[in-house]
Parts: sequence; structure tokens; C-alpha cells
Amino acid sequence: MAKTQKKREVKAKAQKGSDKIVSGETVPAVVQELIGRTGFRGEITQVKCLVKEGKDKGRSMRRNVRGAVRVGDILMLRETEIEARKIRSNITKGSYS
Repeated sequence: MAKTQKKREVKAKAQKGSDKIVSGETVPAVVQELIGRTGFRGEITQVKCLVKEGKDKGRSMRRNVRGAVRVGDILMLRETEIEARKIRSNITKGSYS
């Protein structure tokens, strides 16, 4: 019985995605361009942003953003290694084309 309690405690302490983020710092990036809308209902906006600080300073990358976003906004990125996939469909759920 004590073993199952320990397993539950270990699972409770570990959070989803906590092992992926190595550093606890965030990196600012400026939105340069709105590429399009994605997601099942079009709730995600794909943007091109320029990383301002950190080891990938000056890198331009695609990211998926949930919520309202405009050109010139600053995103605080947890990581800069992973880039979003291109939107393959010709039909985008928005007017950014």
C-alpha cells in the first residue's frame, strides 16, 4: 500500500511538459508578420517572429499563438528550438493571406 501512495505522490509532483523546458527563463520575440489561422476552429494564429535575446538572437521563426495578437506585439517564448509547421492548406480561417 505504501508503494502505491509513493507512485501517486511522484505523479502529482511532475507536471505536464515540465521536463521539456530546461531553463526557467523566457525570451522576448517581436511579431513581424501574421501568416494565417490554424486549429480545428481557427482559434490559433500562426505568426512569424524575430527573437530579440538569448542564444538564438536574430532568428526569425514561425510560432503558433493562441489569443489576440498583432504585428509589433512582444511574445515571451519559453523555448526557441522548436518551430511551428507550415500551414499546408490553401484555405486559411482568417484574412491574413
